[in-house]
Amino acid sequence: MNGATAVAPALRDPASHKRLFWGLAALVVLAPVLYATEFKVWLFFAPDNLKVTARFVGDFFPPKLSGEFLAMVGREAWRTVAIASAGIALALVFAIPMALASTAVLSVSALPGRMNALPFAFRQAVRLLLILLRSIPELVWALVFVRVVGLGATAGVLAIALTYSGMLGKVYGDILESSDIQSTASLLRNGAGRLQAFFYGLLPQNGGELTSYTIYRWECAIRSSAVLGFVGAGGLGQQMEMSMKMFNGSEVSTMLIAFIMLVWLADHVSLRLRQVIA
Repeated sequence: MNGATAVAPALRDPASHKRLFWGLAALVVLAPVLYATEFKVWLFFAPDNLKVTARFVGDFFPPKLSGEFLAMVGREAWRTVAIASAGIALALVFAIPMALASTAVLSVSALPGRMNALPFAFRQAVRLLLILLRSIPELVWALVFVRVVGLGATAGVLAIALTYSGMLGKVYGDILESSDIQSTASLLRNGAGRLQAFFYGLLPQNGGELTSYTIYRWECAIRSSAVLGFVGAGGLGQQMEMSMKMFNGSEVSTMLIAFIMLVWLADHVSLRLRQVIA
């Protein structure tokens, strides 16, 4: 227009070379990893393996739908939710004090600028404990407690409580540390106690995020409690493991469907709760 020559838009993505470079770099990094793990996807399509897969999947149909069996599945599904809920509740008992103890914002000695040596060492010890707790998977804790307290839900509750207390305590501390500390520091300078500073300074501005993360962890605990059942920690997973040992595919199929519904319900409840607190 006005004698100027129209410039055609570029037909090539200006970032294509960069994307190609990083894509090839990812392949270079991934190739030795796949080699080290002996991941051979073509083995799934070997004739003998396809026959085994078809027979295994075929045993799942039709699912077992007898009234007595469905009642048992319902009881164990409820037990799975109960294990997760009790584990999270017990985890909070440990996580909340450790989170408060590891939070430098609530340290009176840090108000002038640098925390004293003894409070600093104490907070570092608490943080190391949180690392230890969350570093050991709940499956390992479950194996330990099954041998200590025997088979059943108690082992699952304790396993979830210990691992999740480390997770919750660490994230709680990070959330509190990243918040605006002006009101909390003012409360501490004017003679308020640490709990008062937490309830009136930190909790009002971080309560929603703390609650949202707790709900998310409860949702994860439901999944974990089903897996813990495979080592004898009770719930739906323990019944599923027994049926798999007996090669009863129809029972396993029914329990898998129940577990999928249970996870869907947990997702739905979690989403609704997040919407309420948002």
